[in-house]
Amino acid sequence: MNTKGVLYLIPTTLGDNDPMDVLPQTVKRVIEQTNTFIVENDKTARRFIKKITPKKSQPGLKMFHLNKFTDPADLPTFIEPCLNGINIGLLSEAGCPGVADPGADIVNLAHRHNIKVVPLVGPSSILMSVMASGMNGQSFAFNGYLPIDKGERKSEIKRLERLSFDYNQSQLFIETPYRNNKMLEDLCNILDNNTQICVACDITLDTEFIKTQSAASWKKNIVDLHKRPTIFIIHKS
Repeated sequence: MNTKGVLYLIPTTLGDNDPMDVLPQTVKRVIEQTNTFIVENDKTARRFIKKITPKKSQPGLKMFHLNKFTDPADLPTFIEPCLNGINIGLLSEAGCPGVADPGADIVNLAHRHNIKVVPLVGPSSILMSVMASGMNGQSFAFNGYLPIDKGERKSEIKRLERLSFDYNQSQLFIETPYRNNKMLEDLCNILDNNTQICVACDITLDTEFIKTQSAASWKKNIVDLHKRPTIFIIHKS
């Protein structure tokens, strides 16, 4: 009987820093031994692999592209190498595959075909922001992007604030980086003054900034988040 390959979930850096500053040797070993990858972007994936293993032959790599342009009907072909005994590495553009990431569809498919899934250790901006926030690490929810429409956004922010208060649950979300400053401004204007806001920006980078304080306190402090990857967390007690 043919032995199936393994699907390795390979974390990447959260920015342009040395991968081995934030990734364990296990990631390096897996990449050294793997030649088939599922990636969002060919160019950035190859650059990451080259940083990890400079001597690895790039022409010998096989890349499947998983992004917003991928036809869902093509996904089963991506895991065929595993069915034929070949290991596959699933790479995210930043952080951990399958978490706020299209790779979750591949992982689901692997489980349905009884392919072993092995998650590797690496940075997750979601978990690291919760760790550093001082908020409720026992109960929290990641909500992705909030609505763009001004009225809908205000309603959603108030809804999340109520959820936080009713269930003692910290609420996380993100914004397109060039709209981060407006997001923080909206939070300060919409949330109650005593509601806590954590801003976790440029996590693991030299420019890392993480701070938790009330909406009232944020109104008195100016911080530039423009085009900087940021996680926002709110909690009302």
